[in-house]
Amino acid sequence: MTDAAHEVFIDGLRNAHAMEKQALSIMQPQLNRLEHYPQVSALLERHIRETEGQIQRLDQIFENLDESSSGLKDTMLSLGGSMAALTHSMASDEILKNSLANFAFENFEIAAYTALITAAEQANLSHAVPLLKQNLDEEVAMASQIHDGLPEVVRQYIVLSASDQRADI
Repeated sequence: MTDAAHEVFIDGLRNAHAMEKQALSIMQPQLNRLEHYPQVSALLERHIRETEGQIQRLDQIFENLDESSSGLKDTMLSLGGSMAALTHSMASDEILKNSLANFAFENFEIAAYTALITAAEQANLSHAVPLLKQNLDEEVAMASQIHDGLPEVVRQYIVLSASDQRADI
């Protein structure tokens, strides 16, 4: 069972690495476009830095296991993230769509890290768990902050929509 758990863990680790690359390709275009939502901008700026750190931690785990990430997975998921960001940028309620999608994505990441920690434990790779737990904790915090800030984003969007200002970003 340890061999199977090891294989599941390595595949999950590659998926997590690609997922974090995708997260960057989603957040950076949003950040570049934000005008009226400084609280969202600050949150994205902070989480981009965290995500870069998460990728470094995943790379450290790969190094410790003499494994590598999947360039194909990284590229494909980054492309998918860029396409999602582009699609939302055409919407008149871009900030709302991005906020909802970001919250959903953070919860996806929480689930992915929870599963990856379980696989690491099953594969007797306990040295990976603290690094993965740090990533998980950052994702939980980000999801919570998006959740807690969502009502204010919606209120601000409504106020801007009722004025002559652009409300979408």
